[in-house]
Amino acid sequence: MSDCLFCKIISGAIPSSKVYEDDQILAFRDIAPQAPTHILVIPKTHIPSVDGITAENSAVVAHIFAAIPAIAAAEGLTGGYRVVSNCGADAGQTVHHLHFHILGGKPLSLEMA
Repeated sequence: MSDCLFCKIISGAIPSSKVYEDDQILAFRDIAPQAPTHILVIPKTHIPSVDGITAENSAVVAHIFAAIPAIAAAEGLTGGYRVVSNCGADAGQTVHHLHFHILGGKPLSLEMA
């Protein structure tokens, strides 16, 4: 999608601080981190949100979840981490491209966990 922020990051039109990339996904540091380590993991194929996951595109989500432990380990998140995906306006989704937040680097609050 031409107006999607994350699609522009994937294409290189907008720079990012990449921590992982392969042919299906991209992981980069959040520009407004909510924890000492805050990484976004996105599919390179535009999927608007969790609601857009289908049988046809769910393999990329499985691939993301297979990559998350390696990304977290590479970031030194040995004490644990949180994985979050907001879906829709009421949940706080501001970029309508499926993404997963990896949050860690300190003990995280149980509030809203």
